[in-house]
Amino acid sequence: MTEISPTSCLTVAQALTQAAQQGLPRVDAQMLLLHLMQQPAHARAWLITHDTDILSAEQQARWSDLCAQRQQGAPVAYLTGRKEFYGLDLAVDARVLDPRPDTETLVDWALELLPEGTAHRVVDLGTGSGAIALALQSQRPAAQIVAVDASADALAVAQANAQHLNLPVQFAHGNWLEPLAGQPPADLIVSNPPYIRADDPHLAALTHEPLSALASGTDGLEDIRSIITQAPTQMKAGGWLLFEHGWDQAHDVAQLMQTAGFEQVQHRSDLAGIARCTGGCWPGLI
Repeated sequence: MTEISPTSCLTVAQALTQAAQQGLPRVDAQMLLLHLMQQPAHARAWLITHDTDILSAEQQARWSDLCAQRQQGAPVAYLTGRKEFYGLDLAVDARVLDPRPDTETLVDWALELLPEGTAHRVVDLGTGSGAIALALQSQRPAAQIVAVDASADALAVAQANAQHLNLPVQFAHGNWLEPLAGQPPADLIVSNPPYIRADDPHLAALTHEPLSALASGTDGLEDIRSIITQAPTQMKAGGWLLFEHGWDQAHDVAQLMQTAGFEQVQHRSDLAGIARCTGGCWPGLI
């Protein structure tokens, strides 16, 4: 491994080269270097036009630290403090999950069910950074979006994002649908809940992210079961419940929904063509 010495003169181009020699993916290195140089995340052309710029000693020391943390598994979003999701610039840190691009599949499906200009009530369960709720609110300004999370820390991140983006999402603190008891029923409930099995070896690589937002019992379906049980009492007839889930859980989630009485149960595939979202309609007409 080539070490980055903070005492040598290091140009932007050399910094990227040394990061590559350390085994960092090029995109990760570019994102970290743009953050270090106080440039927008999308300004990759800046790295080319400023490839001979020299990092200060302080910047070199910080660059070395950023590369080391990324090699140890820290998400790029946690290191930069920002993540783009559905065209929105979100603040992200270790209190919430790093929003994944594949979750935009769930947003796309939800938008299909929300006609523009209608004041449908939508509930986002386990909102984390607020990514899903804020994306839906940005695309459907007339909708009434409520975001729920059991973590007060996560809600603080989501509320700050809503304020920064000037989006009128409402927030509720509690376990799934429990804090919404007595409120009007929802036209649509969406959730990207924890769905990893407690003994899944992949959890070892996700130690930087909150475990409570990742693991869900021995089969990974504990939280999905809870939501499916609670949802009918909080939904309008004809309303939809949509989940993101694990790559191999589509069949099991569909069975759980069908057993609970949901109809039109179907799937949506992620960017890799894997069924990663499952949803169904509660019987009746709106």
